[in-house]
Amino acid sequence: MRYEIKRKQQNSKMCLVCGLKNPHGLKGAFYELENEELLYLFTPTEEHQSYPNRLHGGITTAVLDETIGRAIMIRYNEMVWGVTVEFTTKFKKPIPLNQELRVVGRITSENNRFFEGTGELLLPGGEVGATGTGKYMKMPLEKIADFDEAEQEWKVVPKSGDPTSVDL
Repeated sequence: MRYEIKRKQQNSKMCLVCGLKNPHGLKGAFYELENEELLYLFTPTEEHQSYPNRLHGGITTAVLDETIGRAIMIRYNEMVWGVTVEFTTKFKKPIPLNQELRVVGRITSENNRFFEGTGELLLPGGEVGATGTGKYMKMPLEKIADFDEAEQEWKVVPKSGDPTSVDL
């Protein structure tokens, strides 16, 4: 099914998942979809491998966790952040390097203090390479870290290749 992209989320300077100036980072981008799911696009390279030509399982878990955790920002316009309480990853297929991969995450339930979500890492052909489920505590950013938006370069960085819709 085809979904329109409503908005691109911010990147930062040094985050492993979204940091654009982290020399070993994934430098991926997050897009909010019309169905209230979050899409993450990235292309892992040799620096991100475990077995030759395979994405490291810890990085697989990190991108699933980050995508699900950021999905709450769709509902709260970044005023609420998620701190991981527990997370489970299930690995289904080998995940390749040097190809664009997609991660889709969504919120499945929430209350005043917590939210839960699920996500999938999709291989280039559309098969599921890994799944994740997580529980997160809602927290304001100032209670999580000393975060200066200007210093961290927390901003939307438009690129000419940004998609306007996606098939999932």
